Amino acid sequence: MVTLTERKSRLLGAGEIEVSFEFFPPKTEKMEATLWAAIERLAPLGPEFVSVTYGAGGSTRERTHATVARIIKETELKPAAHLTCVSATKDEVDAVARDYWDAGVRHVVALRGDPAAGPGTKYEPHPGGYINAADLVSGLKKIANFEISVAGYPEMHPESASPAADMDNLKAKVDAGADRVITQFGFDNAPFLGFLERARAAGIWVPIRPGIVPIHNYKQVAGFAQRTGASMPSWLAHRFEGLEDDPATSHLVAAAVATEQVMDLIDEGVKKFHFYTLNRADLVYAICHLLGLRPHQVVRGAKQRAAV
Repeated sequence: MVTLTERKSRLLGAGEIEVSFEFFPPKTEKMEATLWAAIERLAPLGPEFVSVTYGAGGSTRERTHATVARIIKETELKPAAHLTCVSATKDEVDAVARDYWDAGVRHVVALRGDPAAGPGTKYEPHPGGYINAADLVSGLKKIANFEISVAGYPEMHPESASPAADMDNLKAKVDAGADRVITQFGFDNAPFLGFLERARAAGIWVPIRPGIVPIHNYKQVAGFAQRTGASMPSWLAHRFEGLEDDPATSHLVAAAVATEQVMDLIDEGVKKFHFYTLNRADLVYAICHLLGLRPHQVVRGAKQRAAV
């Protein structure tokens, strides 16, 4: 059993801990302001990289590209652009990848993507498109020497036939050239630790980074979990019970829950974490602070504005 003193000692040496943050491209000017406020708040923590999500459809692609381009232009952050196989031919996806490379992006999060017809429908590869994420990884490596992250599912992808088939799919992505696995978020650490053990047994030796989502809104996150196959433990619901109209207390509980989860993983030897920020900074910043991370980096755009 790890004592509180031992935990404090480990956190004091948290220089070994590394984090990355995920954002999504804004749809409105107000959302854009929220996103950039979050980026400016979190950038000084020196994340290893920040990822920007991507969906099917031209407008989403354009928003993702614009967000990534601005991150490169205005910050010292290293962006990782999401790229999917959905609703596009190989030539179209390859063109997006080349545009990213030309813009200075060296890291891609390669995903199959959700079915174009929406959640719950059967995925159908686009005619002439990449079949799945493994196929996409292979194609990206032929275009340029991208660093590539792929997704892993500790509680199994909802469409997988079995845990074994799910692991075979992950192995195929790594064998195709993936450099890192970022997992779907979860709240119990046992599934992640079991997944990590099974992955190593399957010969998957690239870094595997757990996904952590601070619960800004319990109902909203529970909805995300239902769609992605992540479980919401009964003890977690109990902790947020009665706080529906008390956001201040809810956020305090959320910070405690996420920090406890990460500290338990640190006790198991995990040192790198990927935070799904939902474009909100305060909870993530508080959790990182509790883990011993301190500001040391400044957004260039913020410095320019401060000098005006």
